[in-house]
Parts: sequence; C-alpha cells; structure tokens
Amino acid sequence: MGSSEAALLRSLPLLLLASLLASLLPPSTALGFRCSNSSSAAATCQSLAGYVSPNATTLAAVQALFGVKHLHSILGANNLPLSTPASFNVSANQTIVVPFNCSCSNATGVSNRRPVYTVRSGDVLYHIAREVFSGLVVYQDIRQVNGIVNESLIEIGQKLWVPLPCSCDDVDGEEVVHYAHVVAAGSSVAAIAAQFNVSQSTLMDINGIADVASLQAGKVLDVPRKACSSAIRNDSLDSYLHIANGTYVFTANDCVMCTCDAANNWTLRCQPSQLKPSNQSACPSMQCEGSNLLLGNSTSTSCNHTSCAYAGYMNQTILTVLVNDNTCPVSNSFAMKDSFRAFSWNFFLILILPLLSFHHIQ
Repeated sequence: MGSSEAALLRSLPLLLLASLLASLLPPSTALGFRCSNSSSAAATCQSLAGYVSPNATTLAAVQALFGVKHLHSILGANNLPLSTPASFNVSANQTIVVPFNCSCSNATGVSNRRPVYTVRSGDVLYHIAREVFSGLVVYQDIRQVNGIVNESLIEIGQKLWVPLPCSCDDVDGEEVVHYAHVVAAGSSVAAIAAQFNVSQSTLMDINGIADVASLQAGKVLDVPRKACSSAIRNDSLDSYLHIANGTYVFTANDCVMCTCDAANNWTLRCQPSQLKPSNQSACPSMQCEGSNLLLGNSTSTSCNHTSCAYAGYMNQTILTVLVNDNTCPVSNSFAMKDSFRAFSWNFFLILILPLLSFHHIQ
C-alpha cells in the first residue's frame, strides 16, 4: 500500500464525520447579501468583514489569509496607526475588520474572486468555512462557487474561492459601507444595532429578520455603516469609494489619504498621503484650480470657510474642487432696503387713511 492510500485511509474517519455534519446542517441561504445595484456603477464597491481569529495570530497572517494587497488597507479599516507593523499581535477571538472588493450580480453581492484559500492536509469545506474564516461563509457557498460536487473530496493544494457576503446598496437613502458581522453567542439585535449605530428596524429589514427572538449565534448579518459624504465625481476611477465612520483609506494610486469621522459633520477629509505611489511614479499636482490652496488645505475669515476637497482621479490627474461654507449674515444693504420698503408702506397708510375717513364722512 502506497503512502497516498495510507493517508486516505487515515483521513476517512474525518471525512465521514464532515459528511455527517454537513447532512445535519440547514441548507445554504441565498449566496451573499442582497444587492440590487447590479446594472450600474455601484455594481462594485468596497465592503468590510469582521474576522474573529480562532487563535492568536498577526496582522500579516490575516492579510495573507484574505489576500489583502496592502497592509495599510487593514490598518485603515481598523483605524490603527499607519506605523503599526505587520507583526502586530492579534489575540484569539479578537475581531479584525478586513476590507475587500464587492461585486454585485443577480441581486446578490459577494467578494470579487477573493480571498483564495489553498487546501491543506485534513481540510474539509465545513472546517474552512466555519473555523478558518470564522463563519463568514457557509460551506455550501464555497462548494457552489467552486463547482464542487462532493464537499468531502477536496485535494491538498486545491485553490478555493471563498465568497464573502457583501452589498453595494444605499440604505434608507444614504451611502453606507456594508459590514459582514458574525453574531456572537448571547448577542441580540438591540445590542448589535447599538454597537454600530444603526436602527433595529433597518437591521431587521435588510437581513430579513421577522422576530428579534429568532436571531441565532453564528448568523452573518449585513450591517450598514454610515459613510461620509464626499465631492468625488461620478466619472472618477474611484467613484465607488465610500468610507465608513472611524476608518481611513488610500486612493489615487496611494497618493491621497481620506478619513471619515463623524466629528467632522460626516464630511470626507482628504489630504496628500505619505506613502510611495503604487504606480512607482510621482504623485500629480493637488492644487485647486483658481486658488493657491492644496488638497486638504483651507482658509477662513470670520464667517467664510473655503477648503480644497478631493473630487477623484483619472488619467494621471487628481481632481479637486473648492468647497465654500458661508455663514455670513445677510448684507445690511438688503436689510436697509427691506426696512425702507416697510417704512414707505406704513407712511403711505398714515397719509391715506385720514383722507379715506374724511371722504366717508362727506
């Protein structure tokens, strides 16, 4: 008997157990989150997922597992200092927010062909979904997108696309960043709504929850995190860019850093980044046309505030726009004109009323 046959025999009990567990699990729900924007520019977007590490690990390991290209993308999603090293320790059961690209089609959204997991010795789909990726997907979804007929027969070294759930839809008329949240044991709809500053009714509606008592541990919820408003143009290469409160991202080939903070009145704040451009060339000019202001700079008088805001990028050009916030009171000349008109009308009445009264007496 060869070594491969012996290894197969040793793994049979595990395979049989996995098959038994799979047969006891409920069938897979619809793949991904609800996403109706499948025929517009919003068919792609940035989404987030809450990965709960089953063991102590590092940011570098999380980055590799989810195929995140740049460490600074994970740092921004978790609002960690940009100086945080890849070796930063992640404790067991600690949640790390992972950013990824979302793609919508057929009214649902899943991660765009990422992450890709390489099967190891002893792996089965249930273990990969439930433990390796902390329940962000169910094993049936991995089987479906990879065309696997028998979930118990996967090979060492096989590459599997793990379709994380996501969406690009606006919620209640507002731009949001959709966050995949795995319900912890003992949690509730009210607690999750309070944690992410979203209403219970909204949370229940987009997740099809009819009764708060029906919420189960391990369920993946679509949590809409409010995004900052921006001046990014629809024809920009990053027109899809929505940034959630308490996070920052890099865009325009890493030349621009944008931050979302509710303290700034939910307005996106962007400035030149300190990173080396990802395209290895120098960053283009970031000066607002018709002004000496650079991106992120502003000037103020007692009641007028003008800033140079980010409007996107295209063709090696960073787009900017001047944004004015004028709180100056109405000009005194207008007030004087209104007062004069009121005085003239009152004076006319004073003159005409006695004459009318005299004519009536006659």
